[in-house]
Amino acid sequence: MKGLDTETEMADGVFKIAASREQPSQKNGSGRAVPRFEGAPTRREGILEGETFRAMLTLERRRAERSRKPFVLMLLDSRAVHQSGSKGAFVERLASILSRAIRESDLVGWYQEGVVLGVIFTEVSLEGTKPITHVLYSKVMEALREKLDRNLTSRLHITVHLFPESWDKDHPHRVTDIKLYPEVSSGESKRSFPRVVKRAMDIAGSATLLMILSPILGVIALAIKMTSRGPVLFKQERLGQFGTLFQCLKFRTMCVDNDATIHRDYVKSFIEGNVQEQGKSEAGPAVYKIKNDPRVTPIGRFLRKTSLDELPQFWNVLRGEMSLVGPRPPVAYEFEVYDFWHRRRVLELKPGVTGLWQVSGRSRTSFDDMVRMDLRYSQRWSLWLDVKILLATPIAVFTGNGAY
Repeated sequence: MKGLDTETEMADGVFKIAASREQPSQKNGSGRAVPRFEGAPTRREGILEGETFRAMLTLERRRAERSRKPFVLMLLDSRAVHQSGSKGAFVERLASILSRAIRESDLVGWYQEGVVLGVIFTEVSLEGTKPITHVLYSKVMEALREKLDRNLTSRLHITVHLFPESWDKDHPHRVTDIKLYPEVSSGESKRSFPRVVKRAMDIAGSATLLMILSPILGVIALAIKMTSRGPVLFKQERLGQFGTLFQCLKFRTMCVDNDATIHRDYVKSFIEGNVQEQGKSEAGPAVYKIKNDPRVTPIGRFLRKTSLDELPQFWNVLRGEMSLVGPRPPVAYEFEVYDFWHRRRVLELKPGVTGLWQVSGRSRTSFDDMVRMDLRYSQRWSLWLDVKILLATPIAVFTGNGAY
């Protein structure tokens, strides 16, 4: 299957905005090209419209993924000020002050039309004794206090968001800052009814399958218990939509008290593209799962080959933590070595029991190609695509290609 160019392809709708409005770029004071948009207000005329500003934010994020140069998004929520009856004059004054307080390469516009004003500080430096977010916040607040009434300034709610987002592996919660991904929330609102239908399919499908397969689940549980010591189910912390942690369920396929560093080191090497080099003596492509893993039990090998070890995840689907179809949920130590663009695979949709990767390439694809398939599914998702993937899953399970 042809891979998706994640470096250039935009989320649905965003690319169309840029393609239809973008005009020849101009150089700013730093020599960096700044796209111009037909009909968009210039710095002198005012601030960028909401649709244009959010498109520019998405473009800036894509640019940062390639250049690895961070940027900062500052949001100024003026709803409390609007309630005071001074909306028009205040917004005009606020835009004028911000325009003078930022660089020519930075962008000002409506993050939420008429309510939340946004500033994109492009290509910031992280060097210095103070965090760049603190420096920029202090700079803007100082400018506002000098030019605005302190009562109005105190009514502003200002938040600062750094891309790429930091993540503390010892205290993880959500690994993504949703404010940096406006196209995700806008896509949710546009496809709200199909997502309700998708959730209904998840509930009906998982509940039905758990009832129908209950005899098989019982046989598998008994086989695991009789052939190796330890619990029947294996619970592992995974990252769901927006990086929310949840306990993913599987039938236990390994011996208890095994060394997790084996898989941790392998996954890191695989994501970095070094597995093929380490295994040149073996025929065939590098795979995502370890072949002949010594930690796997005899019954576990059969369960993995047939994907029967994944059946308990229907309970995760019923709980709303997963979907029948979606990207594979990563483990925390896998996310640690993700490149910036890899992280987008945990954003837009819930993880799934099956997905485009499982029915198209499974463990035989490279990690980058696997992520491209996940992103392609997220961007082109439809109920019909889910149906096609669900129908293709039994064939993929029966053939066992790429399963280890």
